[in-house]
Amino acid sequence: MSRIDHLILGGGSAGCALAARLSEDPQRRVVLVEAGRDLRAGAMPESIRSRYPGHAYLDKRFLWTALTAIVSGAPTREPNRVPRGYEQARVLGGGSAINAMVANRGAPDDYDEWGRLGAEGWSGDVALRYFRKLERDCDFDDAWHGTSGPIPVRRLPPQRVSAFVKAVCATLQARGKPLHPDQNGKWEDGVFPAAIATSDDGQRVPASIAYLTPAVRERPNLQVLTETQVLGLLFDGGRVTGAEVSAAGGRQRLEAAETIVCMGGIHSAALLLRSGIGPADELQALGIEARHDLPGVGRNLMEHPLTAVSTYLPPGSRLHDLDEHHDQALLRYTSSIAGAPAGDMHVAIIGRTAWHAVGQRMGTLLVWVNKSFSRGTVKLRSADPNEEPLVDFRLLSDPRDLARLKEGFRVAAETLSDRRLDGVRGTVFPTSYSERVRRVSAPGSWNAFQMRAFGFMLDRAGWLRDALVHGVVTMGVRIDGLLADDAKLTEFVGNAVAGVWHASGTCRMGAASDPAAVTDGQGRVHGVDGLRVCDSSIMPSIPRANTNMPTLMLAERIADLIREVPVGAQAPAVAQAAG
Repeated sequence: MSRIDHLILGGGSAGCALAARLSEDPQRRVVLVEAGRDLRAGAMPESIRSRYPGHAYLDKRFLWTALTAIVSGAPTREPNRVPRGYEQARVLGGGSAINAMVANRGAPDDYDEWGRLGAEGWSGDVALRYFRKLERDCDFDDAWHGTSGPIPVRRLPPQRVSAFVKAVCATLQARGKPLHPDQNGKWEDGVFPAAIATSDDGQRVPASIAYLTPAVRERPNLQVLTETQVLGLLFDGGRVTGAEVSAAGGRQRLEAAETIVCMGGIHSAALLLRSGIGPADELQALGIEARHDLPGVGRNLMEHPLTAVSTYLPPGSRLHDLDEHHDQALLRYTSSIAGAPAGDMHVAIIGRTAWHAVGQRMGTLLVWVNKSFSRGTVKLRSADPNEEPLVDFRLLSDPRDLARLKEGFRVAAETLSDRRLDGVRGTVFPTSYSERVRRVSAPGSWNAFQMRAFGFMLDRAGWLRDALVHGVVTMGVRIDGLLADDAKLTEFVGNAVAGVWHASGTCRMGAASDPAAVTDGQGRVHGVDGLRVCDSSIMPSIPRANTNMPTLMLAERIADLIREVPVGAQAPAVAQAAG
């Protein structure tokens, strides 16, 4: 390839979509760089291929295994500030290869808000146009949906929905929550079947499969480099001219007319910081030359804070097809805090809680604040590109988030405790994704054996089951105790809060006059020529949705914006080996 017009760093959802769309123009030379392994339709590992995602996001072959994060920022009596693993994908396709495949979009006002926050050109109408472009909805054909895009979207037919999920939906309806058929239609509160992105034959469809089809990969103007790690950006004065990368063959300098960073809500900010773009004082303290003082880089880190309530499922309520998708329905509702955005709370109704035998015996309501206000940071530990950054989400540091998550816990607990569910569920108990749970949930024969043994005990325990659950699973914490004592509920929710793997916001869009903004509404980095960012990191506020579909939507639009500008007559050549 004689020149590179667009060097895309990061082969996640956004990177794959950009590479496919930009290379549609045969005059544009595109190179896509991914640190992880390739992922093709004919060679997908079973943990990724399956529409049950409980193995994929735990498979260390496809993760940045050294990445950790401090999650809670809640003002509890004994704050939980211990870093823990934070799973982020390292494989072509990125998060779309390991996520829950939930295909929701958020509220139209989420994207109107982006415009209000200074991201020029963004609105709910603009976002809808690109959501329709990227999807092939298999159930609806109307003004809300697309029917010819690369991402298939469908809902499970009733016969494949677990008895537990059906009963919870009926109970929520009896408690005054209306049933609606489509979560991606009119934005309103209620109970919905979950929209999921699976193929016609029931398999996951990562962005690397949906966008980088065999025909796309054969384009002579597209090159995909996998197992190639980005070390830093290259500069000529105030212009980025490409990146230095490392692969099995050694280091290489890739020079390009434009470089587009698509490394995700954490790693995009880390790359900019390591390359000297960010808060100058912090960079200089680490011995990094500050090429452009941009204080917003690494700030504004967002997530959806989560808590959970679970229940033991008798045999007739379980999801017996272990290949079936587990996230089968949802409740969207508006919290009671003053000025709450509509539909600011999300409750996922889960028919199977984990891959192992105990997970099959547990149904769960996963509750998260769908429009969070807490903000965290991504900072460097050192200039070493092999050292993961310091990630501090500070979830629930905003009191509005803590109040809403506690309220959501009560909604979930009261729903599962409703007498209408007698016979469908057993003991109701609080749950969290603690380090202890993380350890026993790691795939492996020993954990599988332990979970089978404990599942057998649960089934045979009879009247002792309640004591077994609270003695082994919750370590003595009980629903009734939490609901009766607000201080105890604050401690439990505040210290056990988890994220939902929706890191975003660390290179946020906004006006050049906004000191917190990093990019403009087209992802162009303020004050640096030749550089864009395009992924969840540029979201100025978090959408009321899982972030994969909004990230694809971002990439679709930015690809169109890039293609509006003719390819330059000249572009630097690719340098070969650099040592």
